Amino acid sequence: MERFCGLDVHKDSVFMCILKENGEKIEEVFGTLTPDLERLRDTLIAHGVGHVAMESTSVYWIPIWRVLEPDFDVKLVNPYFIRQLPGRKTDVKDAQWIATVLQKGLIKGSFVPEGRIQELRLYNRRIAYLRRNLQRADQSIDLILQRCNIRLSNYVSDIGGKSMRKVVRAISQGQTDPEVLVTLVHTRTKNKHGVQVIKEAVTGVLSLTDMDILAMALQESEFYEKQLTACQEKLIEICGNYYREELELLQSVPGIKEQSAASIIAEVGADMAYFQTASNLVGWAGLRPRNDQSAGKIKGRKTLHGNKYLRIMLVQCAWGASRTTNSSFSLRFNLLRKRMNHNKALIANARKLLLVIWNILAKKQAYMAKAA
Repeated sequence: MERFCGLDVHKDSVFMCILKENGEKIEEVFGTLTPDLERLRDTLIAHGVGHVAMESTSVYWIPIWRVLEPDFDVKLVNPYFIRQLPGRKTDVKDAQWIATVLQKGLIKGSFVPEGRIQELRLYNRRIAYLRRNLQRADQSIDLILQRCNIRLSNYVSDIGGKSMRKVVRAISQGQTDPEVLVTLVHTRTKNKHGVQVIKEAVTGVLSLTDMDILAMALQESEFYEKQLTACQEKLIEICGNYYREELELLQSVPGIKEQSAASIIAEVGADMAYFQTASNLVGWAGLRPRNDQSAGKIKGRKTLHGNKYLRIMLVQCAWGASRTTNSSFSLRFNLLRKRMNHNKALIANARKLLLVIWNILAKKQAYMAKAA
């Protein structure tokens, strides 16, 4: 007889329920240390379990998946789709309910990519984390300068740009002469706003403590920048070694460069077998409008929740494609702008871009722009 197991996963415990075809239940609680998880695996093997399902609880499911996946058909389930009724919920009942819906075939496992793609995801999501921290570090530098009445950020386009970095580094080393600092600013900025304005903007009231704090903030920013560069290089290196064909094919699409292509592969993988249609991939990414209708009235068309890392990257690529002269994405964006706002048009272009990506990865063919 086939036997099914439901696991209710927590930070420090795993509640197990094995359900047989005759309705018999075997229940036990395990810890989350590696020896405990190995004992859980041995228990499932001893009872002849073939199918296992568990909730995707934060990151706590990952070690359990790594231990069980080689020996069982494991399904990772979104808790939203198997939630219990309020008032009838305990950890034991949760495990029983997961086993029950698994036995009756009422759940579908979430997309969990193969090991190499999971490694790429770790680098890709680390890159997103480092970018956020780098942005915060640059903002912190600007706040220190503003406190010292140095207003260079009012006139440069990027507070983390070269001109800003040169001026900050010089100040942190003790240079406060405006005549010297103004020479470090890019000529384009000085021509745009005037040399005298920039000179006044870099004239501040600085103490030794300010310079010391500024040096520390600059070191923090450079640390994040160094790690970011290392992660990006590693991501592209792994993609180049194992997914060279897909990496090159994706770069044939307007708006997608090498770094963007590597990030897309890290999130969706290179094999489209799991996403049977392009529409499935669009829904998984959270770019499909929701169906929210009652009594014949449409109450909303907001996009669904999905893979936020992929969605952010696609919107950035869609913006680049929309600005590519004479591309179909540019023409489509300009048409949509006539009847909807900028953001909706951009999301629509991102959705179209993902459809193109699915076809490229599924058919292994480069992008071919339609003739005007």
